[in-house]
Amino acid sequence: MRDSIVFTSSPLDRASNERRDAGWIEAQLRAESSRFLPLWRLQPLVEVGDERKLAWARSSLLDSVKPAPEPLLLGTHDGVAHFAVDVSSLPEPVEALGLEGAAAFEDLRAVAMALPRAETGTAAHARSMLAWHIRHSRCSVCGEPTRPRAGGANRICSDCGAEHFPRTDPVAIAAVIKEDRCLLGRPANLPIEMYTALAGFIEPGESIEEAVRREVAEETGVEVGAVRYLVSQPWPFPSSLMIGCLAEGLSEAITVDEEELKAARWFHRDELRDALEGRGGVMVPPALAVAHHLIRAFVEGEGDVEGV
Repeated sequence: MRDSIVFTSSPLDRASNERRDAGWIEAQLRAESSRFLPLWRLQPLVEVGDERKLAWARSSLLDSVKPAPEPLLLGTHDGVAHFAVDVSSLPEPVEALGLEGAAAFEDLRAVAMALPRAETGTAAHARSMLAWHIRHSRCSVCGEPTRPRAGGANRICSDCGAEHFPRTDPVAIAAVIKEDRCLLGRPANLPIEMYTALAGFIEPGESIEEAVRREVAEETGVEVGAVRYLVSQPWPFPSSLMIGCLAEGLSEAITVDEEELKAARWFHRDELRDALEGRGGVMVPPALAVAHHLIRAFVEGEGDVEGV
């Protein structure tokens, strides 16, 4: 299962030791072999054609972007440095970079399933990091400008010297199981009639298990017992970590929190098997989302959470 989770499995070594050396970073920026992934309004550049893959450029691309962007080091692969670079200052980026017919900037959610799985991890890393840098140009301590450090691994305040590091927001997401049934909800903010696993941000001072029990109780009124971690997924919109769990349902009655959900109900295993295969009238998340894999784990009999 874990090999099929989108936005994971990037082949890049993040070069944690090397990126501390400013001279090494400068050398990689000048190296002819280094590769740069352009992003425009957080959309990665993707090759056009039957085979979709990320479109990497050489350092000469940076000459076309004014003001010159600050490349962010993603890591290395086979000794080659890979950077992400923001080209959002270009009003017509494909034309300005001379890429007509060869590549296009695409929404990562829309194109992810067409990309090689390992490249989705690299693209997720690039998108999350760039989004964080855009939002943290000023110090949260004193309000003065910050500047990238260690190839963009963090930022430092130009005035008070405070260091700022990228954040990842943990989200507990769970398929609640009771015998041959699974509890799913229909989120209030989804425009389509889709049922999915129940999810919520983990709050300070809370364990994963406690967050699952709280979120399920708050949204549906169902009591949860054992919680079993199954799989996680980085979610780069802008930067969350989906912590996928299977949870033991102890009660059945549902009381929906209408601010969070439009509806919630128990689904039989056979009904969800049909939904995963595109049959029947129930819609569940596509394979892009970790909720899909939690539902599939239940359908395929991996839902034993009792006694955990």
